[in-house]
Amino acid sequence: MEGGNSPNLQLQQLPLATAAVSVQPHTDSFSYKENLIGALLAIFGHLVISIALNLQKYSHIRLAGSKDPRAYFKTKMWWCGLFLLVLGELGVFSSYAFAPLSLIVPLSAVSVIASAIIGIIFIKEKWKPKDFLRRYVLSFVGCGLAIVGTYLLITFGPNSHEKMTGENITRHLVSWPFLLYMLVEIIVFCLLLYFYKEKNANYIVVILLLVALLGSMTVVTVKAVAGMIVVSIQGNLQLDYPIFYIMLVCMIATAIFQATFLAQASQLYDSSQIASIGYILSTIVAITAGATFYLDFTGEDVLHICMFALGCLIAFLGVFLITRNRKKSVPFEPYISMDAMPGMQNMHDKGIAVQPDLKASFSYGALENNDNMPEIYTPATLPIVQEQHGSKGVSAPPYRVLEHSKKE
Repeated sequence: MEGGNSPNLQLQQLPLATAAVSVQPHTDSFSYKENLIGALLAIFGHLVISIALNLQKYSHIRLAGSKDPRAYFKTKMWWCGLFLLVLGELGVFSSYAFAPLSLIVPLSAVSVIASAIIGIIFIKEKWKPKDFLRRYVLSFVGCGLAIVGTYLLITFGPNSHEKMTGENITRHLVSWPFLLYMLVEIIVFCLLLYFYKEKNANYIVVILLLVALLGSMTVVTVKAVAGMIVVSIQGNLQLDYPIFYIMLVCMIATAIFQATFLAQASQLYDSSQIASIGYILSTIVAITAGATFYLDFTGEDVLHICMFALGCLIAFLGVFLITRNRKKSVPFEPYISMDAMPGMQNMHDKGIAVQPDLKASFSYGALENNDNMPEIYTPATLPIVQEQHGSKGVSAPPYRVLEHSKKE
């Protein structure tokens, strides 16, 4: 009996084993194809966004001396830049529906690479070949490192794919890892906001960390909204779920507050520092949010995770080198340099500053409180010269006017 039943058992188990083996490679190839589609859409979107911003910036520069402050509305270049900007944003938005969140977010380094290349190509200054290479060697090295990091990110990125249905998003939203992550993020955000608003801790790391925390929620909601729209287009309607509109409102709200903090950071710090530090912080926080909410790295082996982390580090270093080589904008000084005036004593040699430091205050010198200033900053008084004009009873005027003749 046992010998007669064993062939039947083997025949019954064989189709199941073959079916399991045949389905797995098909799923892997399909998921890698989705990763490639999402990565290409993200690269295309960031590249087009960089071109669009440079076109709009060029149109503003050309019309800098125009009396009409809105003259750029009448130029085709500005509208072309706006069209490309919308097209690029749509490309980045749709990329979240195909590839995992942890793969799409680091690909924003493409915009930094494109901006550096465009700036080098359209540079107006004439340099000798040796001077050009010496000046832009950091940009070339940074672009190379960023490209290598992007290749590693695409090759060893997470390969977890899940249909963005209302049930799946709701299940992830109420999972305990994400709830714990949200609790920690809310506490950190409130502490940073308290120090920034109440203690005037307007450090660049504090502001950009606030931007990164808001940005992590933005990308989480963007992937949910984009994924549900794509699933609805494919035939399975998801727009009637309340979670879709909750995610949509959160996406818009976090994006608005994120833009607000970015505007405040741009008023205090240089754009190159904001680009490098903001990219690093936003990428780290967004990858953590994606791994917690969408479980991007579930089932990945240690080799893929380590190579993905190495790609992120190389991309970080490349972006840092690219932005480090940018020219820092020199702010306009509303003060007259006393050293440039002939006949004035140079007071910088004695360690005394003639003008107030712009880094400490953004107000003009006449508007600052001078109660605690040393005597060197107090206004000088004119000496009173009195002369006797004949009679002793007549008082002399408090000043003397010297008239020069034509001969003198």
